[in-house]
Amino acid sequence: MFPEERQRKILSMLDRHGRVSVNELSERFVVSAVTIRADLQVLAEAGTIVRTHGGAIPGDRGLRFLSLSRRLTEQVAEKERIGQHGASLVSDGEAVFIDSSSTALALARDLKRHRELTIITNALAVAQEMLEAPEVTVLLVGGRLRRDTASLVDAGTMGGQLDGLNIQKGFFGAHGVDVVSGLTDVSIDEADVKRLLVHLGLKTIALVDGTKWGRVGLASFARLEQVDRIITDAAAPADAVERVRALGVDVISV
Repeated sequence: MFPEERQRKILSMLDRHGRVSVNELSERFVVSAVTIRADLQVLAEAGTIVRTHGGAIPGDRGLRFLSLSRRLTEQVAEKERIGQHGASLVSDGEAVFIDSSSTALALARDLKRHRELTIITNALAVAQEMLEAPEVTVLLVGGRLRRDTASLVDAGTMGGQLDGLNIQKGFFGAHGVDVVSGLTDVSIDEADVKRLLVHLGLKTIALVDGTKWGRVGLASFARLEQVDRIITDAAAPADAVERVRALGVDVISV
């Protein structure tokens, strides 16, 4: 394995687990601790990780790198199926909120043929996707640009923009879904935006592929009791799905 490939895999492990140690990486890649320390030094100098005693944690640039390079390229087929099912729940003439997650973008692509549909979003990618949909009205809301997610984030500003709007459904991606922490995001800004929409009382639909179950991000934006439906795929762990269903959440696997 080339060093660059090993370093990309180290970043992936950091994204999943939040922390790695030199010993576990040495065993995982069957290389010496000296080699792993050299890999971590390269990543630290690039600003993508922060070195700790005996290991590393993600750095700010590391999170941005992972967001940009991975979220549109992983679980593509699963996200497409989840998006298609989500789109089937939307009727012509409705107003729906779509967040800046990659799975929500997959849903947006399946809404282009709807008529008299209004999409409220803080995602630049969703707005751009709808340039090809003349029957769909897009309201782009938010304030400050967040470059790593290509979204507008300012819950305070957005509150005024949403005042008086009748939004039927909200579609939300998540970094993780957990019985205790609910739906979470790694960004406080994104979580604030999502929390605002959830508190509006619209029908809340989570779009989470099977890799998101059991993960917990930095900020919670919805308790599971606030979620009407979760659309996921067959990789979702059955025991976790049943615990969530026991809370009254409709979980659909596609």
